[in-house]
Amino acid sequence: MPLLIRDGEIVTADQRYHADIYIENETITAIGKDLHVPAGTEVVSAAGKLIFPGFIDPHVHIYLPFMGTFAKDTYETASVAALVGGTTTSIEMCCPSRNDDPLDSYYLWKQQAAGRSASDYAFHMAVTRFDESTEAQLREIVADGTASFKIFLSYKNFFGVDDGEMYQTLRLAKELGVIVTAHCENAELVSRLQQRLLSEGKTGPEWHEPSRPETVEAEGTTRFATFLETTGATGYVVHLSCEPALKAAVAAKARGVKISVESVLPHFLLDKTYAEREGVEGMKFVMSPPLRDQRNQAALWDALKSGEIDTVGTDHCPFDLEQKLMGKDAFTGIPNGMPGIEERVNLIYTYGVKRGGLDLHRFVDALSTRAAKLFGLYPRKGTIAVGGDADLVVYDPGYRGALSSATHLANNDYCAFDGFEIEGRPSVVTVRGKIQVRDGVFVGEQGIGQFLRRKPNLEADHAG
Repeated sequence: MPLLIRDGEIVTADQRYHADIYIENETITAIGKDLHVPAGTEVVSAAGKLIFPGFIDPHVHIYLPFMGTFAKDTYETASVAALVGGTTTSIEMCCPSRNDDPLDSYYLWKQQAAGRSASDYAFHMAVTRFDESTEAQLREIVADGTASFKIFLSYKNFFGVDDGEMYQTLRLAKELGVIVTAHCENAELVSRLQQRLLSEGKTGPEWHEPSRPETVEAEGTTRFATFLETTGATGYVVHLSCEPALKAAVAAKARGVKISVESVLPHFLLDKTYAEREGVEGMKFVMSPPLRDQRNQAALWDALKSGEIDTVGTDHCPFDLEQKLMGKDAFTGIPNGMPGIEERVNLIYTYGVKRGGLDLHRFVDALSTRAAKLFGLYPRKGTIAVGGDADLVVYDPGYRGALSSATHLANNDYCAFDGFEIEGRPSVVTVRGKIQVRDGVFVGEQGIGQFLRRKPNLEADHAG
């Protein structure tokens, strides 16, 4: 059925105006005032509300075998949580271990989503080793429409690659026009620090951050930038958490390195004291890179406002408390990660736009448009324009509420932002013109999500 969204205020990364939006056959067909539409068109009033392009989370983990267990979400649960929070497209990290076959793993990840997701999705393909078979497999994966890679400079002997493998991955990515995302730490230093701390009897979650200090993240960011500069590849730092790493990335940008920066929701609002709580209360907040000293938050917010931080993701990776307790005897056994796919949009709007001076257009850019452009989804996604997918968020800025573990929708038993106030939430969320959410409730259809095939950006990657 055609859909008309009437009397709303459209806000994109660079425009703000009042208009109606007419949707037919999953796409935006017309934008204007007082549109005349066919009889039988469903009408949604957006009076007094903002209309944003569907938000894009460029960094999630839904299916993930990790640290002796599995992340708790499925596509049925994660996509609903995302949609209720205003995220209409997620890009999942496909992360085989070094011992897994990459191609088999890629198709396994795709099977987890096909016919199960309520929202559209894509993948970053993790390269966790580079041997004689890797290049041909990666070429096949790119030909299938997954035009971004992921490397880990961490998790030694599990996900991590060495410098030689990073070099080979970046060389291939440069040839193919594929952007490479990177978890920037130093696997050897982390391993040595972990061993030292444990040998000193320092086993609690409060020692997780000292085992992966800011200097280690800054070194990894600098090294990744150096390899990008040397190979000419295009890169993207994921979940940058601290000012020293930010300075390294900004310096690389300034000298012409093709590097973009993502920070994730927890690092803007939570600090390392959360992980220093006793027992499982601290374990809840163990992630990597870790929650940092609070002084880093101002630097991240400032960089988000200026555009030095390009995007805001979540690194959504939920575990139950029972799983977190796998690390009760040693912090190295705590599954790393926390939920956030539902909370990202409302929290950045509340603490960024409403309370922190974040420009509304920069908000849209960082949470939707920039990711669409970087990862080959624009202008199909990431903006509001005739011909684009009708992924829309009718946002109620007058809503007031608080987040709660009792009501959150991720498939785990705690909310990392329990008790945080929010000022605003999605009123109506559409996926390609189909209403999937009304007033905080999923009212749509499971399984309609599509795999988004993306093309390599050869022109941009070979420019200059």
